[in-house]
Amino acid sequence: MTQRTQSELLLVVLTLIWGSTFALNKMALHDTSPFTLLAARFSVGALMFALLFFRRLRNVAPSTLHKGVWLGLMFGTALALQTLGLRYTTASKSGFITGLCVVFTPLIQLVIEHRPPRRGNVVGIVIVAVGLYLLTSPSGAGFNVGDALTLLASFLFGVYIVYVDLFTRNENVLQLTFLQILCTAFIGFVLLPFETPQLVVTGKLIAVVLYLGAVATGLATYLQTRFQRDTTPTRAVVIYALEPVFAAAFAFVLLGELLGKWGMAGAALIVTGVLVSELSDARELRGTIRN
Repeated sequence: MTQRTQSELLLVVLTLIWGSTFALNKMALHDTSPFTLLAARFSVGALMFALLFFRRLRNVAPSTLHKGVWLGLMFGTALALQTLGLRYTTASKSGFITGLCVVFTPLIQLVIEHRPPRRGNVVGIVIVAVGLYLLTSPSGAGFNVGDALTLLASFLFGVYIVYVDLFTRNENVLQLTFLQILCTAFIGFVLLPFETPQLVVTGKLIAVVLYLGAVATGLATYLQTRFQRDTTPTRAVVIYALEPVFAAAFAFVLLGELLGKWGMAGAALIVTGVLVSELSDARELRGTIRN
């Protein structure tokens, strides 16, 4: 198994973790407000990193500090929009709209890096885009303010994914991860005055915040920052397209949200798109090597 294959399998694990956050965030928003949740979640993640890797987080190079802060601002702003949007839309729908970054990322990469996607990636992206449409459009729920906020977050996630590829090549991964988490916690605290505060401390809320902070923030951000650089942004974002499928599964189990027949068809197309992109890209690469 090649290093890229191992890294891409870990990105699938990362996507599973991300998929779990939509339903859990939705559950937590019954007891707390969006920016309070964001600040608490990323404060837990920052504290975990500081305790585990204190010695390796010292002596941050100026270039690492600059790149980490920029990544944190992009990531934190996107998360703030997504979390606020969850207050007005469903967990499964939020996951599907967030998955539209599979369409945005190759276009952003073309603009920023002047790197066109390979043919297999393009075919996979088209299939995934159709799948995402089937997952969202037939629901009949209409397009609301939560959907608009999530759509903007999806675009920012696409920008963030491309810059992760650019910024992580020659930098300390742990330090970049910590800076992103710290910046996102800071954004959450800055935004607190702009919401009506709500906080009902329950055992369920504490458990959700600890999971979101330690696993879905600390571990997940490290996995993306460390292993996405072993593949391309386009291949990575097609893997990330599995996120709405995982989100729908968790939303069904935890919240009772149903996909319906069109949603199931869309989920199947997303999986097909991922396989087409991965297998076609591998075949094209082998052909290049033989030639």
